[in-house]
Amino acid sequence: MLSRYEHRVMNAVFALCDGDNGCLVSPLDIMSIMPGDGANTAEKVENALDSLQSGGYVDVITSERRGEKMYVISLKPDGMEKIRSAKRRRRDILYKIFLAFIGAVATFIFTLIIKAIFKN
Repeated sequence: MLSRYEHRVMNAVFALCDGDNGCLVSPLDIMSIMPGDGANTAEKVENALDSLQSGGYVDVITSERRGEKMYVISLKPDGMEKIRSAKRRRRDILYKIFLAFIGAVATFIFTLIIKAIFKN
């Protein structure tokens, strides 16, 4: 189970990879996409990436480019499935809300019809 911060890092990595299986990103890139509450630091991002790597969601290779720390991140099948399941869960919730709305409208119309029938 991912922590909230790890989940946010995972979403940021997926957004940076644009649906590809891998990408080259810096900690600043990840922190700029994550919702900021001011608590994002490079160390926390690195710890979250280490946790994601040990959990089998991503492969992370640390390198340097022009003196800046960079991560070569490859998404594993479990990591891709985690993102897909989150999208599926969101879609299912929206579908249930839509069905509830349709049910409410149908009930309202049915009530109006019944009132019209028994009014006379």
